[in-house]
Amino acid sequence: MKFGVVVFPGSNCDRDMIEALQNELQQEVIQLWHKDKDLSMFNTDDCIVLPGGFSYGDYLRCGAIARFSPMMQSVIGFANQGGKVLGVCNGFQILCESGLLPGVLLRNSQQQFVCNNVYIKEAAAEDAMNPPAPLMIPVAHGEGRFYANEATLATMEMHRQVIYRYCDEKGNINAAANPNGAIHNIAGICNTERNVFGMMPHPERAVSSALGNVDGKDVFNHLFGIN
Repeated sequence: MKFGVVVFPGSNCDRDMIEALQNELQQEVIQLWHKDKDLSMFNTDDCIVLPGGFSYGDYLRCGAIARFSPMMQSVIGFANQGGKVLGVCNGFQILCESGLLPGVLLRNSQQQFVCNNVYIKEAAAEDAMNPPAPLMIPVAHGEGRFYANEATLATMEMHRQVIYRYCDEKGNINAAANPNGAIHNIAGICNTERNVFGMMPHPERAVSSALGNVDGKDVFNHLFGIN
């Protein structure tokens, strides 16, 4: 499995993602420039990653300009053919702007940038009797409040498109554990085909024992079967 990491003007987590995938998870990584279009070196078993940051300075809306970059046109085509795509933080915003994922990311409810460790849990774990432990994953965003209308949310819940929810360290889903006011405590979602994933927390920042946290490895294992 190969990973392609797209770099936009304003990306600031691309190097974090590359280092995490290459050095901690031992994966092959190819850096992709936003003005390029070629994805011929990837197949549908591979994954394109849209990292965090402030693509194009977050002008207009977060991710709104990046959505029209040459590389994103190729990424949209890649996803529509069944290729895997992961968007983290600003990458999640870009996926929603591009229509690859439903909903929008709004300004945090407290109107402040949030940067700290939070807990998330898998929203649709198969083994209800032995649910996965909550994962401690960092967040760093000002516009991370996921929102969708009731009809869209009902469809998402029916198709189990919510993949992560904010929770406390014991796994309880409540308002106090929600860092940005996201509806239904949603921290990450996928499309109905389950090949496009978006999340606000940064798993790439939690894969190194040197940093005292490897919970992010569980995210990559859950989504792609690597750890």
